[in-house]
Amino acid sequence: MKVANLLGALALFALASSFATAYDPSPLQDICVAIDDTDSAVLVNGKFCKNPSLYTPDDFSFSGFDVPGNTSNQLRVHVNLVTADLMPGLNTLGVSMARIDFAPNGGLNPPHYHPRASEVLLVLEGTLYAGFVTSNPDHRLFAKILKPGDLFVFPFGLVHLQLNMGKTPAVAIAALTSQNPGVNTVANAIFGASPSIDPAVITTAFHLDKELVEDLQTQEWVNPT
Repeated sequence: MKVANLLGALALFALASSFATAYDPSPLQDICVAIDDTDSAVLVNGKFCKNPSLYTPDDFSFSGFDVPGNTSNQLRVHVNLVTADLMPGLNTLGVSMARIDFAPNGGLNPPHYHPRASEVLLVLEGTLYAGFVTSNPDHRLFAKILKPGDLFVFPFGLVHLQLNMGKTPAVAIAALTSQNPGVNTVANAIFGASPSIDPAVITTAFHLDKELVEDLQTQEWVNPT
């Protein structure tokens, strides 16, 4: 990844940080490094805090965003989402980031939404079709073809997507306004629910044949992350 791209990603992260506190509760202390061991720990904003005397620089860093993700799957996409689970120093700070790799000719980050975050997307390489759909009753689609250096914002909780339109791999960096934004992929939630949703519900809601619904419910639904 080029230096200019890394600088752009850092700028994107800073932009997300500036309005992140609108969604995650504000912390009552400067930092709270996450820890799974609850002994002698304090619970703040959903994660236990490590003993401050044990903090290290590694708690506040993550390596690997320069490594392409494996896109050899059904969707031909890979999302490397870094939250407080992977970078403990993010705990209570209200931000997270993701690297998204798209295979050429149709790599797809399918329609999904983040229940706890808005998202700003920065394209580093390739050509992406990106957009979001507003909620009831309008369902307006806002979409654009994005080139390297382009930004696109996906508002809080709205269904959005990205598709590689080019003949070469595409790479994007996303900044999200939550340390744990959550991801709900629409198709996975509907057809891959466990236990399965009653086919009659999906048949009526999506105007589909019952046999098609039952077939879709037996298929494997890929998680992009």
